[in-house]
Amino acid sequence: MSHTKSPDRSNASTRTNNTKDDDRRALAGLLDELAAIYREVDASFAGQSCPASTECCRFGVTGREPYVTSIELALVQRAIATRGGARALGRTPPPLASSEDTSRGKRRLTTVDERVCPMLDENGRCAIYTSRPFGCRTYWCERATSPAGVDQRAINAFVRRIKDLAARHAPEGDLGRPLTRALAGAGASSGPGPRRRR
Repeated sequence: MSHTKSPDRSNASTRTNNTKDDDRRALAGLLDELAAIYREVDASFAGQSCPASTECCRFGVTGREPYVTSIELALVQRAIATRGGARALGRTPPPLASSEDTSRGKRRLTTVDERVCPMLDENGRCAIYTSRPFGCRTYWCERATSPAGVDQRAINAFVRRIKDLAARHAPEGDLGRPLTRALAGAGASSGPGPRRRR
């Protein structure tokens, strides 16, 4: 009895491989578009100064966490994979020094209480800085300075463009989710592929 592939099975395998290649190319194109938007964002807000306290990366301290769309999550996941995966990101940094105020009976916040961003490395720096989400690029604490203030209309226009891109990436990809929840939900996968047009 010979064990040769039937033409139907061989064609199905070729179609599957072609589909995966098409999906990878489509995703690469969408990520290139996102990178172009991010360059515009960075140029638009180049006058902002940041004290680099990393307070904004401690969601329990600020009470705020960036929301990410599906395409932003895909870029974050790619950056994590480039660094060798989640384990390669290292340990989280120690709690902020300003969190320690026991003189007035306040307890010290622990790293868990601070809800440190999983992208913040043990040196207190963003491990994926060039791929950080839009919310990280446009959040400024009260210590940040700006020559002209924050242009909310410009931020809203960028948000619309990113959401449009995310809607092309995945069904409901434009619906933002908190970064940590999105990362936990994605697990080790590379995220959803681009949405196919019919």
